[in-house]
Amino acid sequence: MMGKQKFSALVLGLSLIIGLAALGYLLGSYAIAVKEYERTVNVRGLAEREVDADIVIWPIQFTLAGNELEALYSLIDSSNNKILSFLQANGIAASSVTLAPPAITDRLAQLYGNSAPIELRYSAQQNLTVYSSDIAGVRELMSSMSELGREGIVFSGSEYNLQPEYIFNRLNDIKPAMIEEATREARTAAQKFATDSQSTLGNIRKASQGQFSISDRDRNNPHIKNVRVVVTVEYYLK
Repeated sequence: MMGKQKFSALVLGLSLIIGLAALGYLLGSYAIAVKEYERTVNVRGLAEREVDADIVIWPIQFTLAGNELEALYSLIDSSNNKILSFLQANGIAASSVTLAPPAITDRLAQLYGNSAPIELRYSAQQNLTVYSSDIAGVRELMSSMSELGREGIVFSGSEYNLQPEYIFNRLNDIKPAMIEEATREARTAAQKFATDSQSTLGNIRKASQGQFSISDRDRNNPHIKNVRVVVTVEYYLK
């Protein structure tokens, strides 16, 4: 009886050992398979396009000076009317122009003990802003403003905040095609890597899209924009 019990225990022990060994082998094989399947390649795809801006914001500023406020305001009104008439005569609607209140400076009040004589007591700075979708028309007008200079209007234009601003608003129209292009470029790069490493390209493990950037093509052509996006994709390798 004792012999049978020992034999049964021995068989049970051997079966348990064999079972654990088989389980270990299976788990080991599965781990190797998973490890092989998780071989990946991380690639980037770039899409770039040149586009024309669709909005221009054009700040116009002129300065005046005088000793009589009433006469100075009259001169400001006269200059504003000349500029508005010039703009409208060249296709800029009145609704596209915003006129800010003039900024008047009393130079006498700013002397602070300086006894130097002041030839003209008051100085005025007037700002107008043109907001238009007619990029070509506005750019042509910019080079024609000297005509108003001959009428005694002194324009400011060298300051950074007086440079025209060009805006591209149609990004949503080109986003899908650019993302598709960037993703295609990423897959091409991944496929080349897989071929060079004697692997087979698998499915996408994960992907991320960077921010779209819009910049001037160059400093001389700010109305032409460069739109750029980068897509990062991780593929499985088999």
